[in-house]
Amino acid sequence: MKYLLLKHYRGGPERTDYGTVPMSDWTPEEVSDHIAFMGRVADDLRERGEYVDGQALSPEGTFVRYDGPGRPPVTDGPFAETKDLIAGWMVIDVESEARAHEAAAYLSSAPGKDSQPLREWIEVRPFLEEPKTCTD
Repeated sequence: MKYLLLKHYRGGPERTDYGTVPMSDWTPEEVSDHIAFMGRVADDLRERGEYVDGQALSPEGTFVRYDGPGRPPVTDGPFAETKDLIAGWMVIDVESEARAHEAAAYLSSAPGKDSQPLREWIEVRPFLEEPKTCTD
């Protein structure tokens, strides 16, 4: 079963006191330690045969939509203050939802400011294997 693990810059079902210091206020060593941890998570998942892919994302970006021929409106978002801004993602292929939750909890323990675990919320979403069909 494939799952998408989404790391949000902020947000989740409830706020915590952890991870509230933005990465721009971390020391260079804290940033390096965080990135090294993320690499170890990916390596551990690779060793288990569960890692598929993953990427960190920039907080900058644009929104685009179809608005008629030749007129794609573009905004300067997404905006960092929104709770839905995605920091990065990882795709895993695991035996069960429970294992996906275990991997997400491990990812959530990444160090942040003062080397404390971020305890950030990780969104776990299963891939849609095949669309549900309706029968009469």
